Amino acid sequence: MRYTRNELLDIVSAQMPARRWTHVEGVMASSVSLAERYGADPVKADLAALLHDLAKYWPVERQEAVMREHGLNPELLEYDKQLLHAEVAAFVAEHEYGIEDPEVLDAIRYHTSGRVGMTLLDKIVCLADYIEPGRNFPGVDDMRELAEHNLDKALVAGFDSTITFLIEKQKIIFPLTVLARNDLVRRLGYDDK
Repeated sequence: MRYTRNELLDIVSAQMPARRWTHVEGVMASSVSLAERYGADPVKADLAALLHDLAKYWPVERQEAVMREHGLNPELLEYDKQLLHAEVAAFVAEHEYGIEDPEVLDAIRYHTSGRVGMTLLDKIVCLADYIEPGRNFPGVDDMRELAEHNLDKALVAGFDSTITFLIEKQKIIFPLTVLARNDLVRRLGYDDK
């Protein structure tokens, strides 16, 4: 890693409005708490959470340019622009900030979409992004309660919330999110009933 944690705190916080930085701090705290509860590495959880939104407030054109110039997942360019920042953040974390841990990079990359076969760290950062203390949307308290007992059930509730929201807004749903949700449902045995 090229930078200390304190240097990264300064670098990342400078790239976003104060309100978004408060969100990032909430995701960091929630990620560490979930990591401690479920047996993941809290240092990795903290680092992935710190970096997860680092490109969120970059202009879309800049995010698209990074995607194209570096051959990042071209499929993302066909969907909601809100998906781009996760892929770009993982790239920047690796190539500009010296993060080499593939588990941390994947947790950053998949915090918005999820993926089939999510690792424990993937699940923690993704769920923390949903349930951090500043979030206030219908069902978030139920997700927080589920997170106390079952990480996968809480994450399914998060994906269900996102998918429902996108359907209600008549938005296109990124297929990987549906696949991630279905993978968790299978693992939980919901579809065996």
